[in-house]
Amino acid sequence: MGGKPDGDEAYGKPVKYDPSFRGPIKNRSCTDVICCVLFLVFILGYIVLGIVAWMYGDPRQVLYPRNSTGAYCGLGANKDKPYLLYFNIFSCILTANIITVAEHGLQCPTPQPVLQSLEQELCPGFLLPSTPALGRCFPHPNSTQFELPGISGNTSINQGISGVLGSLNARDISVKIFEDFAQSWYWILVALGVALILSLLFVLLLRLVAGPLVLVLILGVLGVLAYGIYHCWKEYQVLRDNGASITQLGFTTNLSAYRSVQETWLAALVVLAVLEGLLLVTLIFLRQRICIAIALLKEASKAVGQMMSAMLYPLVTFVLLLICIAYWAMSALYLATSGQPQYVLWAPNVSLASCEKVPINASCDPMAEPMNSSCPGLMCVFQGYLSTGLVQRSLFNLQIYGVLGLFWTINWVLALGQCVLAGAFASYYWAFHKPQDIPTFPLSAAFLRTLRYHTGSLAFGALILTLVQIARVILEYIDHKLRGVQNPVARCILCCFKCCLWCLEKFIKFLNRNAYIMIAIYGKNFCVSAKNAFMLLMRNIVRVVVLDKVTDLLLLFGKLLVVGAVGVLSFFFFTGRILGLGKDFESPHLNYYWLPIMTSILGAYVIASGFFSVFGMCVDTLFLCFLEDLERNDGSPDRPYYMSKCLLTILGKKNDAPPGDKRKKRETRP
Repeated sequence: MGGKPDGDEAYGKPVKYDPSFRGPIKNRSCTDVICCVLFLVFILGYIVLGIVAWMYGDPRQVLYPRNSTGAYCGLGANKDKPYLLYFNIFSCILTANIITVAEHGLQCPTPQPVLQSLEQELCPGFLLPSTPALGRCFPHPNSTQFELPGISGNTSINQGISGVLGSLNARDISVKIFEDFAQSWYWILVALGVALILSLLFVLLLRLVAGPLVLVLILGVLGVLAYGIYHCWKEYQVLRDNGASITQLGFTTNLSAYRSVQETWLAALVVLAVLEGLLLVTLIFLRQRICIAIALLKEASKAVGQMMSAMLYPLVTFVLLLICIAYWAMSALYLATSGQPQYVLWAPNVSLASCEKVPINASCDPMAEPMNSSCPGLMCVFQGYLSTGLVQRSLFNLQIYGVLGLFWTINWVLALGQCVLAGAFASYYWAFHKPQDIPTFPLSAAFLRTLRYHTGSLAFGALILTLVQIARVILEYIDHKLRGVQNPVARCILCCFKCCLWCLEKFIKFLNRNAYIMIAIYGKNFCVSAKNAFMLLMRNIVRVVVLDKVTDLLLLFGKLLVVGAVGVLSFFFFTGRILGLGKDFESPHLNYYWLPIMTSILGAYVIASGFFSVFGMCVDTLFLCFLEDLERNDGSPDRPYYMSKCLLTILGKKNDAPPGDKRKKRETRP
């Protein structure tokens, strides 16, 4: 049972012995060149898109308000006038145009010309105490309860103004949040440092406590299921004695009502009992494979200990992801604000004889002198942005190109990290004498090797995943648009498609991950590597499932441990419940104590995910190498196993000759 695969030759023949194999192949050639060229051309187009967006876009249209003449508030000649005043705030409420999250920002039909007479309706008919919010002046909360003659619906107006204030007037909150961060940022860094230390200790201590920890987790799952069975039985007994049956309830759409009938708890009891029994039987029959999984976890901890630089690689991935997201966000912002502002002539009293010859709604220049001073109130008013240019006509296509670039580059960066880590950890496994035979700089060598030879293969795998993710985004958009349509058949079909695409995305991620491991070791193209990885895993499907579930359970426990510890410590510290620390360690006085707590928890989760992603990649890489080791070698002096002594003991295997003799014979073979 030891060295034989779990499957048969229906999934390909076992890997043959190669006397020249010494771990990751160094003499390799470029793979998937066509896809590499396509990816580079796409990146070039992505750069051109950013340049075009930068040339035609103007983010000031979003960041700064504009008055009725199109001038920016707080810039240029209006540098000392940073706030936009609406001469009639009710025009914002009554026209249902409170918030416009679009290219034109918040727009209200309230022209603001130079001071003229009230008869021309160019000055405000009333004034209200106001407060600035997002560069705009809105009525103060204490001044919104009033009534105006001739205006109906005063209650609605008051409610509308209150809604505007509630959604936009975040100045005070923003100031308080900024003050809290200024008071607690160094303590947040301390909390993140604690998360870093806990994550590192958890990974390094796995070599000592992996077995007991996995045992505790398994017993914990069994205990939870057992308690669930007990709870369901007690609820069933109570309801049975009271005669609460489903026949009395009948059919109802109120699902919570089914909790009050005995059949619901009986069904839950049966399901939990079946799961408990299946888990116990599985543990009994798969105990050896669970021991293999534990041994691989210990070996992965040793590998991480030998390559501590690998724990810093998530920082490289984080920086690259930040660049990709920031570039897309800036490009999208500049594209959304592209287009030249347009101005038209407008006068409040168009019916006057002096204004009849004025070309109302004709284009004009707000910086030029008035064309006809005889028309009262004539001015050049901002109308909107030009939408007939080449960039504006192609704006939708350019945004789609940008979204595709975002997904493709992000997936490529993640693929690069997986392939680099796989190459480094594979060099650890295939080093016969550890740590003497491990390369000096395995991580940097794997990084350069991956960039030089396998950019196209990574782009190929990332493109496949990107297309599936884009399809999921499109389905989510369609589902959002159809939420108001009461068509259960269409909703059911859409839900099935979404579920299928979700499963497909998970499978592609799993396949890509193992394909990148094969690429890092053998240097073959993506399709061949994916096929070889899939066949190898299918020949050992039971071991794959056991290791995958044990690893997922262990890493989930590690994340909960790190995040929970940081969250509890942050809560007790920032709420001032830790006493006796001295003046230098007193908790800061905060407006919102939950803010640094949530920031610390989120940061701890990101740090733990980064550390454990490296550990998970190490486990997967060593697992594939272990499976190939079983198929390549047989423990003879010419073909010794590379696995650890612990794995050899679990499998009942051994190497026939001492390690020194075996290595000497291997080096003398042709």
